[in-house]
Parts: sequence; structure tokens; C-alpha cells
Amino acid sequence: MAAIRLGLVKEVVAMAFETVRTNKMRSGLTVLGIVIGITAIVGMTALIRGFDQSIRDLFATIGPNTIFVQRFGITDFANGGEIRDLLKRPNLTVSDARALETQATTLQYVDLELGGSVGPAVQQRVFYRTLKTRPVLVLGTSEFFAEGTRIPFREGRFFNGTELQYRKNVVVLAYGPYERLFGDSGTDPIGKTVRVGSQRFEVVGAFNKRPTPGGFNLNADDFVVIPNTTYQRIYGLRVARIGNLGTISNIQISAVAREGISPQTAMNEIERIMRSRHGLKLDQPDDFDMFTQDSILKLYERVSQAVLFALVVISSIALMVGGIGVMAIMSISVTERTREIGVRKALGARRAEILFQFLMEAAFLTSLGGILGIGLGSGIGLLVHLISGFPVSLPWWSFAIGLGFSSSVGLFFGLYPAFKASRLDPIEALRYE
Repeated sequence: MAAIRLGLVKEVVAMAFETVRTNKMRSGLTVLGIVIGITAIVGMTALIRGFDQSIRDLFATIGPNTIFVQRFGITDFANGGEIRDLLKRPNLTVSDARALETQATTLQYVDLELGGSVGPAVQQRVFYRTLKTRPVLVLGTSEFFAEGTRIPFREGRFFNGTELQYRKNVVVLAYGPYERLFGDSGTDPIGKTVRVGSQRFEVVGAFNKRPTPGGFNLNADDFVVIPNTTYQRIYGLRVARIGNLGTISNIQISAVAREGISPQTAMNEIERIMRSRHGLKLDQPDDFDMFTQDSILKLYERVSQAVLFALVVISSIALMVGGIGVMAIMSISVTERTREIGVRKALGARRAEILFQFLMEAAFLTSLGGILGIGLGSGIGLLVHLISGFPVSLPWWSFAIGLGFSSSVGLFFGLYPAFKASRLDPIEALRYE
């Protein structure tokens, strides 16, 4: 009995393949919508997953325990904050950073960063002999900047606490300035004197390249770092006025919790100290923003999931159109093969066998479209990667989803024509001309 069933399955599959082979044009047009939908799902999944991984690699360099304190940030806007209200907040000050440094017991260190936050930035060209860079961002930080950002070093070291205390003219070059001034010629930059704008600095270190979202060149490596004390001496604390809305400074504070202290515990202490300094009452909200790597990553994941959901919805429309096409073509096929169905029934074929035959034909058609869509989607993702370097990821489950979607569409939309074929009266079917 099992052998008979297996033989029936092989025969039905062979008949389905023969039907597709003898009607190539019609079959191709039938599955076109399926191919487009699956191509979109697989191709966009490959690109989105690749971009996701590059974002995670970027955040991994920051470290999960780093806490950022700003006047306002991306989480404020994500929570519906209005720019007019956010600009009413007081600017962060150097004294805020000093207070956290001296009063907090849960923090390993506090880094005061000037020039890297929302606000007026300093951009200068860097000169070495006859070479010069494009205008790059000048950051003033404490000696803990490299430890907090985890940017790998290519040459040398970061400046130390003594150089920070005595406002030394020392500089650490990011990969962009390093490559332009020293990398192309293979010159060792350590100990060399460069000019940042009109000021002379001794190079003590150079960073390596750091990851960027999607591998794009976002000028992420176009900056130099000097001690924040030197920054204040040369450039001062820059404040810009925004119309009648108020002023904005370029101060950002970052901190890392001590070993064994959770980031949330450290954030609670930072919040207590900052609220006390800003004179906030118990019922008043914070007038500053705090976030960690995890909070930004969770925010990004919400956006990413929304984009992926929108992609699935749009692709489902194409699959639905393709499914309607399958139903229409299979209905025509039932009408054209009425006499064949009558002969099969007269020879003893049961309803279930006729139903199974037409369902298999529909599933075979759409599965073929799914395979073509998987191939095209993967090819598009790899082609984009080869041309632009954009990272792609082709997880096995995206192929399984694509094939599962396509075969499910065939089974669902092929059910009505198959049911119609199985209920044909054999005598009427044999009389059909």
C-alpha cells in the first residue's frame, strides 16, 4: 500500500513538472509575482541583516558599561521630545563633570568631552610639512577617551593625566589624518610635530580604522583628539545661540561604572548628583539625557524591526498578486483538462488524488518561483556587496521563509481550483468538448 502511495506521489509530481514544462510562458508569467515578492524578502533581509551586524560591531567598540550624559540626545527625540522644550534645558558644564568625578562612588572614571556633542564644533586642517588634510573635527577629552571608545591603536599611545593637567600640546590622530599625512609615505608619526590650524602639536599616537554602519565612509575617522584642558586654553568653551530659543554648548560627559557595579546603579547615582546640581524638585523631570550602548541599540532594533515588518507587508502584496495569478491559471487549467480529469476518474482516481494532483501543480509552480526568487535575492545582495562593500548576511532561515511562503501561497490559492477539479462529475467531464 505504501509503495502504491509513493508511486502515486511520483506520478503526480512528474505530471506537475510536465505541465510546467509544456507551458513555459504561461508558467513564467504565473509565478512572476511570486519571484518578485521572494526576491524582495531575501534581498532586503540580506541587506538589513548585514547592516544590523555592522551597527552591532560599531556599538561593541563603545562597551556596554559606558554611560553618556548630554543636555539632550536621540532618546529624547525618540520619546517625543520637542526641540523648543529641550533647548530650555541648561547646558552641561565642566563643573558637572567635576562633581561626578568627586562625588560619585560607583564610577570608575568620568570623561569630559568637548566638541563632540550637539553644538558648535571646531574643525581645522592638520599640516605636516607640505601635506595637509581636509578640515577635521577637533575633540578635547580626558585621558580616558581611548578606554571608553575602545578605538584600536595603530601607533603610539593616548595622552596621560600629566599631559592633561599641564595643558600640553599633544595630539592623537584618527585614522583619516594619520593615513593622509603619514600612512601613504610609511613615516612613523610618533614624536613628529604637526599643526592643527595655527597651533603646533606633538603626535603621541594614532588610531586605527573604526567600524562604520554599513561600511560606508561617513568621515568617522576624520578627527584629532587633544587634552580638554588644552582645548579650553586654545578654543575656549564654545556656545552658540539659536535664535530666541537659547544657547547650546558642545559638552558631553561619559562615565564607566566600577567593576561589579551595574550600569543602572551608576546611572541612578549620576541622576541623583545631576538633579541636585540643577536644583530640580521631586516632581520635575530630568533636564538632561542619559543613555548607554544598550538603550541606543534597543532603539535601533525597534526601527529595524519596523522596517523589516514594512518590507514583509509590501512583499506580501506581491505574493498575493502572484497567488491570485496562480488561482486564475489553475482554474483555466482545470477547464482545459476537464476530459483528462473525467478519464482519470473513470479509471478509478479518487477525489483526494485529483485534489492532490492539482495542489501539487500549484505548489510546484510557486515553489519554483520561490527558488528563483531566493537565487535572485541572494544575487542582488552579493552584487551590492561586491560593488559598494555594503555588508550582507544570508541566513539559512531567510531561504526557508522564502520557500515556505512561496509553497504556502501555492497551496492556499491552488485550493479552490483543485477542489473544483476533484468535484467534477466524471460523466459530464467525459462529455466536455
